[in-house]
Amino acid sequence: MMILGLWLQEAGSISAGNSRLLMFFVGMVAFAMLVQAVVVVIAAIGAAKARSRVIAIVEEVRSKTMPVLDSAQEMVNDLHPKVRIIAENLVETSHVVRSKAQEFDATISDVNLRARAQTERMDDMVSSVLDSTVGIASTIQRSVTAPVREFNGLMSGLKAGIDTLVGRGRNGNRPRDDQDE
Repeated sequence: MMILGLWLQEAGSISAGNSRLLMFFVGMVAFAMLVQAVVVVIAAIGAAKARSRVIAIVEEVRSKTMPVLDSAQEMVNDLHPKVRIIAENLVETSHVVRSKAQEFDATISDVNLRARAQTERMDDMVSSVLDSTVGIASTIQRSVTAPVREFNGLMSGLKAGIDTLVGRGRNGNRPRDDQDE
C-alpha cells in the first residue's frame, strides 16, 4: 500500500525519508527474489538427486527383473508348441470320444431293439406253449372222460341187463308171473 501511496504522490515530492523507505522495500523485494532463487536452485538440486536415485532404483529393479522376464519369455516360448500340441490332442480326443459315444449309443440302441424283439419272441413262444398245453390238457380230458363215460354207460347198461335177467325190475321187486306172459 505504501508503494501505491508513493506512486500516487507527485513526481518531485520524494523526500529523503520516503526514498529510504523505497530503497528498503526494493531491497526487501531483491532479498525475497534471492531467497526464492536459492530455494528454486535447492529444489532443482534435490529433484536432480531424487531423479538420480529413482534412476538407480529403476536400474536395480530392471537388472533384477530382466533375467526373470527373460526366463519367463523363454519358458513361454518353450511351452507354446507343447501347449498347442496338448490343445490339438484334446480336440482330437474330444472328437474320438464323441464318435465312440455315438457308436456306443447306436450299439445300446441296437441291443435294446434286439432285446425287445427277443422278449416278444419269448412272449409269443410262451403264449403258444401255454395255448398248446391248454389244448393238450383239454384233449387229454376229453380222451379220458369220453371212455370213462362210455364205460360208465356200458356198466349201467350191463347192470340193467343183468338186473332184468335176474328178474329184478326197476323198482327192485321180482316180476310177477302174470306179467311174464
